[in-house]
Amino acid sequence: MAIRDEPLSDVEVMRRELFTAVVGDVMDAAGLTSQFLPPQVRPLRDDMVVVGRAMPVLEADCADTYVAHEGRAEPFGLMFDALDDLRAGEVYVCSGASPRYALWGGLMTTRAMRLGAVGAVVDGYSRDTRDILAMPGFPTFSRGPYAQDQGVRGRVVDYRCAVRFSNGTVVRPGDLIFGDVDGVLIVPRAHEADILAAALKKVRGEKRVRAAIEAGMSARQAYDIYGIM
Repeated sequence: MAIRDEPLSDVEVMRRELFTAVVGDVMDAAGLTSQFLPPQVRPLRDDMVVVGRAMPVLEADCADTYVAHEGRAEPFGLMFDALDDLRAGEVYVCSGASPRYALWGGLMTTRAMRLGAVGAVVDGYSRDTRDILAMPGFPTFSRGPYAQDQGVRGRVVDYRCAVRFSNGTVVRPGDLIFGDVDGVLIVPRAHEADILAAALKKVRGEKRVRAAIEAGMSARQAYDIYGIM
């Protein structure tokens, strides 16, 4: 597949050539040093990769089943509104509550896939794991499987707003989400073109370093020549 030199937004380029470690390194060098989500947020299966635009959802703990909103008594707060508002290429990104219950499940996955969404990343648990894994092509990242429901414990209070994860990382609508087995990171939209171009340059350089080391070059010599390790 040919790689273009103009600013990159090609999901397939990212999937085929990039990985979170190299993108994270490039963001560190650019002064963006707080872009990884908490390490507890993991893929349900190690081969899952998520790439898409953030649709942030704000969750909050509660102690009742129904939540009044604009004169309506709504179960789960605005969760159904947020879910139904997903667009093609977006990732459902949820944070704000204590990690005591599941923020994502099988029926939510079914609806998200129908709308063209490309993944879910939640700062809490997910459930209906067998159902999710049986639906190919929908990467789900969470703190792991746990069936306890949010129904009487949490509610969605806003969406398409900036949210902060438990480690302090902020996700804004439209930010680029990139996750694999080594974690999930956020590439701010304003920096996306520069970061991805630099990451591609770095990963291609790493391939040259790997080839040189495999051919017998020392690690020190490789670093002195390529400046990469």
